Parts: sequence; C-alpha cells; structure tokens
Amino acid sequence: MEARLPLRRLKGRGVSFAVPHRFESTDRAAFDDGWSTLAEQAQADDGHAPPATQVTWEDARSALTENDSPDIGFRYGLNPYRGCEHGCVYCYARPSHSYLGLSPGLDFETRLIAKRGLAACLARELQRPGYQPDGLALGTVTDAYQPIERELRLTREVLQVLHDAGHPLAIVTKGSGVERDIDLLAPMAAQGLVAVYLTITTLDPALARALEPRAAAPHRRLRTLRTLAEAGIPVGVSVSPQIPFLNEDMEQVLAAAHEAGARRAFYQVLRLPWELSPLFRQWLQQHCPDRAERVMARIQDMRGGRDYSADFAQRMKGQGIWADLLRQRFTKACDRLGYERTRAPVRTDRFRPAALAGQGELF
Repeated sequence: MEARLPLRRLKGRGVSFAVPHRFESTDRAAFDDGWSTLAEQAQADDGHAPPATQVTWEDARSALTENDSPDIGFRYGLNPYRGCEHGCVYCYARPSHSYLGLSPGLDFETRLIAKRGLAACLARELQRPGYQPDGLALGTVTDAYQPIERELRLTREVLQVLHDAGHPLAIVTKGSGVERDIDLLAPMAAQGLVAVYLTITTLDPALARALEPRAAAPHRRLRTLRTLAEAGIPVGVSVSPQIPFLNEDMEQVLAAAHEAGARRAFYQVLRLPWELSPLFRQWLQQHCPDRAERVMARIQDMRGGRDYSADFAQRMKGQGIWADLLRQRFTKACDRLGYERTRAPVRTDRFRPAALAGQGELF
C-alpha cells in the first residue's frame, strides 16, 4: 500500500491518491525509474481539476446498526451515507470503503453511496414488536450533514421519523447544515430527546482546511453551536482527534466553544486503523514533512510502539506519558470552564412508535 512522492495536492480533497484497499489481490505503486517521468506527470496534472464527487444509490436493507463495544456510549448507530465528502484525512471510517471494493483514499471522499428508502426502513424497524428505544447516534461513520445532504435530504427524512416517534437521538457533525433542521430538533430538545455535538479539531483555519478540506470552517462551527444553543438545543463539543504536534490548541477550542454555548465536551486521540496509516503518513509528507517523523513517533508512543491498537481499554485515549498529559490538560480545562465530561442524558419514555403508523394516542 505505497504511493511514492512526488504526488500533487488536490485542491478541496483530503488525500492525493487512491490507496489500494486491503482486499485487492494486486498492489501497484508509483516508482521513479530515473527518467523523471513521475515529476513530469505531476507537473502536467497541475492544470487538471480535482476529481468530482460521484453519488450512487443503494436500496437500504436496514437502518440501525447495533453496537456492543464497551468504549462507545451508544447502542444504535445510523448513517444515511457511505463515504464522506468532507475528506478529513484522519477519519477512522475510511477503511470501511474497502468492504465496497473501493479505495479508502480518494474513493472514500469522491465515490459516495446514498441509501434509498432509509427513512421508511427506519420506521419499520422502530415499529417492530419488542423494539426498545436506546441511545442512537446519527453520523457515527460518515457525517450526516456532509455537502450532498443539502440536495438529497436523507438526514432530514430520518430525523422526521425520529421526531414523530419520540425517539432519543445524539448527533455528531462538522456540518453547519444541522441548523436547517432546528424546526425538528428544538421540539425534540424540549422533550429531552436530543443533543448535538460539533467536532472542532482546531481553531487554525489553515490547518483545518488541510485536515478537513470540505467541512465547515472552525468559526462557522462555533456560530452553529451558538445558533443551536439559542434555540434551546443542548450542545457540546468534540475536540477530536488530538494529533501530537499538529492541533495543539485544545484549551482555546474548549474556551471558544463554551463561550458559544457548549456545555459538554469529549475528545479522542488519533486512530490509524488499516489503510488509514499509509494515507496519513503520505499526508504528513505533503503538508508538514519537517514534523512527520515526530508526529508518527509520538503516535506510536501512545499505541505501544505501533501505528494503531484496537484494544478497547486504550484505543480512544491512548496510553503512556503523552496520553496522560493530554488527559490532564483536557480535565483541567473542562473543570476551569465548567464543562460536563459525559454525554447529555436523553429520555426514552417519550417513544411512541404507533405515531409512525398514523395511530392516535388514547391518553
């Protein structure tokens, strides 16, 4: 899984190449044969437009995925899309595109899958006999408010079902498009059914643009926090992922988010499973080669000498001295600002699946 420099940066994209996925039977790598053909090709490509986003429809066979991981605080997940146009280079979900026979690199952010009939599928699942409402997180693998949602509105349709059924919900997003759905979220919030968390990785606009090229700008996410809070919707902030020697302004992010109305906070450290490791290494060489070795060395310090560890006990927060220091910084900043460090509680006693079938309530 290697692509060697030179590789040009693609404007508006998180990565520059389609890293082979782990199920491919062959692997190809660019290699300089001494005739300078790679450099000439890179120069010739500079005038070409970045690859366009392609959206393919698939019929939804199920809506809810059930989670039993001990380090994840929700039972159900729901994702209207596969792949994410935000193009965050660090996204732990990139390797999921391998199951589609697509690259976790460029394909993940340019070849997207939209789930046709998802809202109807969700309504059926909520009405099944014996279904018990529990914590549901929207956008756990790909952002439910990525740019294509403006046109396709799958998230809006799903949210309408949850609103009508009185089902509890948590949303984690980098998209300012969540403001569009305040008319549904505010009544749910009044019943204790919803909380929204904005991920703000850094306040540095240049770094954010490089890390998250098609996500809302940091100042725009702060404005979204304020707008939601003023509408009475509980809001929090995720200062994730923490990447050593890159986004070092965690305390400033927490302070700005608190001033905008966030009252809960959490964080995770960078995770590099499967194909994400070579992708992130390539990004480091392109964007900050002077720090690339230091960044990876510190990441490995937190992962027992490896790029990644799937151990439930430490995969979210890491281990070792740097992980402990990061935990102390986060805890002290939260205590000083008055943050809660747990997710907002939501109610389950408002669940009324009969409303989805058009049935009235007797009492």
